[in-house]
Amino acid sequence: MPEFDVIVLGTGLKECVLSGLMSVNGKKVLHIDCNPYYGGESASISPLEELYKRFQVSAPSTPMGRGKDWNVDLIPKFLLSNGQLVKMLLYTEVTRYLDFKVAEGSFVFKGGKLHKVPCTETEIQASDLMGMFDKRRFRKFMSFILNFEENDPRTHHDMDPRITTMRDVFRHFDLGDDVVEFTGHALALHVSDNYLEQPCLATINRIKLYSESLARYSLSPYLYPLFGLGELPQGFVRLSAVYGNSYMLNRRVDDIVMEGGRVAAVRSEGEVFRCKQLICDPSYTPERVKKAGRVIRVICLLNHPIKNTHDANSCQIILPQTHLNRKSDIYVCLLSDSHNVAAEGKYIAAVSTMVETSNPEKEVQPGLALLEPIMEKFVSVSNLMVPTDDGRRSQIFISRSYDPTTHFETETEDIMDLYRRITGSEFIFRNPRDGDGDSDE
Repeated sequence: MPEFDVIVLGTGLKECVLSGLMSVNGKKVLHIDCNPYYGGESASISPLEELYKRFQVSAPSTPMGRGKDWNVDLIPKFLLSNGQLVKMLLYTEVTRYLDFKVAEGSFVFKGGKLHKVPCTETEIQASDLMGMFDKRRFRKFMSFILNFEENDPRTHHDMDPRITTMRDVFRHFDLGDDVVEFTGHALALHVSDNYLEQPCLATINRIKLYSESLARYSLSPYLYPLFGLGELPQGFVRLSAVYGNSYMLNRRVDDIVMEGGRVAAVRSEGEVFRCKQLICDPSYTPERVKKAGRVIRVICLLNHPIKNTHDANSCQIILPQTHLNRKSDIYVCLLSDSHNVAAEGKYIAAVSTMVETSNPEKEVQPGLALLEPIMEKFVSVSNLMVPTDDGRRSQIFISRSYDPTTHFETETEDIMDLYRRITGSEFIFRNPRDGDGDSDE
């Protein structure tokens, strides 16, 4: 009976990253997916005809270019170029099999208009998001953020980063509500306003991360893989082969075998694979997850860039919640043939948010209005599932469903939290060639 350290069920990005980290750390890993394709709920669909079939939409009446030129991600998300997810990809060296390209813009919606998210001195000066006095105060705030060092009290402006709330930091710099809103949601990338009452350290670090990511490429802080996110799972398949580990696609999972309250094996199509730990997405363990909300996503095919984005071929737009009298932000991302995901001259946009009413499509209307005219729409509403426990007792570690954000920051936090629970230690980035291949030191 084959024995493994870790069995991973599902080939979504989170499962693939954790599988890759376990492989690099010397674990014997078996990766199984019940689907005949990689990616799970975050799969990449190609050719274009498959997307129409999947959503049961009748074939397009206008020419859409060659079907095989399209790679449509069901859940598109950008990576922060200096973020932890990119560091994890570098650590596993899966980046050997991937090419990334910077997105061309980062925008926020306010007062019925799109504005470039200001972060650098030049952008702040040119921004029409703020008046002259606000700009001066915001510049001082950003100077404080960029010079902030956690271990150097001289940079703290007499505030304690572990006690002082972010609301008090904003008050210290006398920033107005509008400035606070785009700073919290478009720079720090928070999904709610809960952060305002929490110690400021985490938010300061998030704004620093945005700024450092922007400094690497100047157009925006965001990266996206050429040919779409579907390239990531395939890169991890190649990586696992290097470490002698196995992937099985189109393989039914019949049972998760428990012994003494802990996972012992996975039964699949008459075979039993023993393991010490199990990592999976929520679809494999419906009895161990609960619903935490619903997400609406609308994939739109366009033949033009989004207006007022300087004709960006790719960008992210955040429509902050307060501005729309909502509890959650609306997210828009745009991709095109510049990332090899659409036919020439065509664009893919996705609009997403948490569902708050009984009419989800009406909720995303402010985002869809930015995209007009739209050639084709593909609408999905899915449950956001979360695990009911941390998995330490059962050794079954379950990822959360993907949230509506169009960046990977919340998903990265989930990966890091799972890694912490699985290994008992923090993920520490260093070049795997520098040591003995174990990141737990």
